[in-house]
Amino acid sequence: MMEGIKEVVSGFDPKKVRIGVLGSHSALEIGYGAKQEGFEVVVICQKGREETYSRHYKNLFDHILILDKFSDMISEENQQTLRKLNTIFVPNRSFSVYVGYDNIENELRVPLLGNRYMLRTEERGTPKNQNYLLKTAGISTPKIFDSYKEIDRLSIVKVPEKERSIERAFFYASTPKEFEMRAEERIKKGIIARDDLDKSIIEECVVGGKFNANYFWSPISKEIDLLGFDRRIQTDLDGLLDLPADEQLEAKIASQNIEIGHMGATMRESQIEMIFDAGEKFVETCKKEYPPGMIGLFALQGAVTKDLEFYVFDVSPRIPGCPCVESTSPYMKYKYGKEVGPGRRVAMEIKHAIKKDCLDRIVT
Repeated sequence: MMEGIKEVVSGFDPKKVRIGVLGSHSALEIGYGAKQEGFEVVVICQKGREETYSRHYKNLFDHILILDKFSDMISEENQQTLRKLNTIFVPNRSFSVYVGYDNIENELRVPLLGNRYMLRTEERGTPKNQNYLLKTAGISTPKIFDSYKEIDRLSIVKVPEKERSIERAFFYASTPKEFEMRAEERIKKGIIARDDLDKSIIEECVVGGKFNANYFWSPISKEIDLLGFDRRIQTDLDGLLDLPADEQLEAKIASQNIEIGHMGATMRESQIEMIFDAGEKFVETCKKEYPPGMIGLFALQGAVTKDLEFYVFDVSPRIPGCPCVESTSPYMKYKYGKEVGPGRRVAMEIKHAIKKDCLDRIVT
């Protein structure tokens, strides 16, 4: 596939390169950033979910492909359309979920800005998954328990939701007995299925300030950028936490931690080097484990403890999808003298690669 993609991108007209994205998750961010750097944008929408892109923010998108379902982008006709438009496609989480890893790795002959073979590492069942990469890189991670019977400290249990298996339900337990009680509670409420408990990830709950660190690695300049930090807004957890403590106990609500939004954050300046260090370690490990390694946007999601240690419990090997970063984080402004969000940083890299005649170095 790699050689085929290089052949495709070598045939692109450098003056007519367009940036493509799936119409979900972070398409507005990619569209806006592309426009800031003068690129036309291609968005692939699913019928019934297109109005955000075709109506409300149509100013950001020059070419709109509306398909019956997202995975139809794999059809040869749609791929040919994307290649004729000289499209460099930017992967997001929706792309991974709805188009599917097998299709992305084996069927899609459209250049991606990023490493298509690393998208699968987000799934815990992959042999060389994100946890393997973090441990190999020497980055601190929470302890993972092989069985709920081993739980001996406050732990977070991540299990697929019953109705939306691509999303994870969360609950907390400090002992095996608490695990059984809280799992049973959620099974009765229809939040999770008993069979899915076997697929759950049980990890130590790291107590600390939550920080999702957003990065960009450039294979051309060999530099890492810290785009900034974000934190998650979750329902119905945030709503529950807004209640007074006695009301929380009385409500007896089994919170689900469903991500619904983001808010920006900054970090104490003396600890910024720790964040750069984690990002660089991750990049170097990916070069060895998944050559050519990390390309472009990624995020390390974790927490900083009272001992000022950064524990990472999730990796996003693609655009993280937090549009608040550009407007709330000063770190890119310090480097580039202007506000640069994830979408604009992608467009800047593509523009730089075109100028240097090395598009093949930033795509797979």
